Amino acid sequence: MKGFNILLVFLFGIFTCLAQQNSEISSSQFYGEEFEATSLSNKDEVWQTFSSMPVSDSLNLQFKSKVKEVCKVKGCWMIVELPKGEQAMVRFKDYGFFMPADILEKEVVLNGLAFVEEMSVEDQQHYAKDAGKTDIEIAKITAPKRTFSFEATGVLVPN
Repeated sequence: MKGFNILLVFLFGIFTCLAQQNSEISSSQFYGEEFEATSLSNKDEVWQTFSSMPVSDSLNLQFKSKVKEVCKVKGCWMIVELPKGEQAMVRFKDYGFFMPADILEKEVVLNGLAFVEEMSVEDQQHYAKDAGKTDIEIAKITAPKRTFSFEATGVLVPN
């Protein structure tokens, strides 16, 4: 009987650990396509890639970064942090999914295509309006800008 009780306690402990692991995985939320974070680039590698990339070149990447801004209208874009005070504009493949507004300052894992583009004045003003900028701030945008961009096929938001 004593051996049976020890076995029950042991099995209870194992099942509790397994349930805890599964709840950690299920508490993370995928947006877009699910993916395995197998080849995460660190922030310095991502910065090296972006800074040396010519306009219109692209590269498949997975990386982890902090969300600095999310579209307030419907979550159709977000801005993530890069090293050296730089940022990357993230849009979502075919507008197939949107991000919740409550993920500011959270670390997310991005999977998709990194590229550099020349963003027009009109696009910059549109994104500034979506971000809730004032008319005065929007009016100050007068020149195209070289931007680091990312088209995400999937985003993982760990909880």
